[in-house]
Formats: sequence, structure tokens, C-alpha cells
Amino acid sequence: MNAEAPVEAVTFYWRPGCWFCAHLHREMDKLDVPMEMHNIWEDPAAAAFVRSVANGNETVPTVMVGDTSMVNPTPAQVIAALADCAPQLVPEGYEPSKPGPVGRVLNRLLGGQ
Repeated sequence: MNAEAPVEAVTFYWRPGCWFCAHLHREMDKLDVPMEMHNIWEDPAAAAFVRSVANGNETVPTVMVGDTSMVNPTPAQVIAALADCAPQLVPEGYEPSKPGPVGRVLNRLLGGQ
């Protein structure tokens, strides 16, 4: 990461109508995580960036934290990336929530915990 440019916000790429985007945005908002929002349907450069990190697809949400890009991350993954490069942005006392039954199944299917 560039020491001259400290991370001040999560760069958040989204599109209207995306439930996954709305969910992640809502969770980050609850935690008061600063976000720089980019609608890929209105910003061709944002769409190009997303394609560059999502195997040519416009998969959203895609976020950038410092030099780390993540496609469809969980809130816990975003916070973990913040902890690595911008600990000042991690909400005080943050404890990741445990997934419910559907989340546990999805985690197993997607190769997570």
C-alpha cells in the first residue's frame, strides 16, 4: 500500500437493484464505515475496474480497501481488510456476527468456514 495515501474509506462499487450491494452497504453503514460509492451503471471507469478484478464480469458489490479488491465480500471480510491497512476505520468493539443456518450452508458451498 502507498504510505503517502492513507485509506480514508472503503471504495464501494455497486449498481441499482442489487440486493447483495444493498445488504453490504446497509451493514457497513450500521458500522459507520466510510464509503466512497461508485455506481457502475453510471461510471464507465468504475465498471471497467470491476471487470478487471472480477474475471471480466460486472459482479457487484466489489470493494477496494487500500490495495485489496474483493468481489462480493462479507462485512467481516471488509472489516478484516480494514484492520490490515486502516485500523482507525474499524468500528470500536467490532465483533463479527456468526452466520445463521442459511449463512453456514452458503459458507460451506462457497468454500468458506
